Amino acid sequence: MSPPRHPLDLQRCDDCGAWWALRPYACAACGGTALRWHRATGEGVVIARSEVHRAPDPQWRALAPYVLVLVQLRENVTLMGHAESGIAIGQEVSGRAAELNGRVLLKFETCHPP
Repeated sequence: MSPPRHPLDLQRCDDCGAWWALRPYACAACGGTALRWHRATGEGVVIARSEVHRAPDPQWRALAPYVLVLVQLRENVTLMGHAESGIAIGQEVSGRAAELNGRVLLKFETCHPP
């Protein structure tokens, strides 16, 4: 069994350059089948935000409330991940891998100006 991929590893079409968060068998943009794994930048903008108060199981209930966001990445792909509580729609963020109870999750943090 292969190790889990980094949460920012996405497939990209060699023919047209389109990025895919789901694992397609062919590129929906051009029909190409030369899809390879690439690491996305993780940088993007929050397009939706939800604060979870009723978690699905005991492991997640212990963390509630927690924030989930949808982020439109620079690669024109939308990913869902965890975020800090103060994050807002329209905010620029950067994603990274974070471990929680032995699971690798995607966590977005606000981009702070230099």
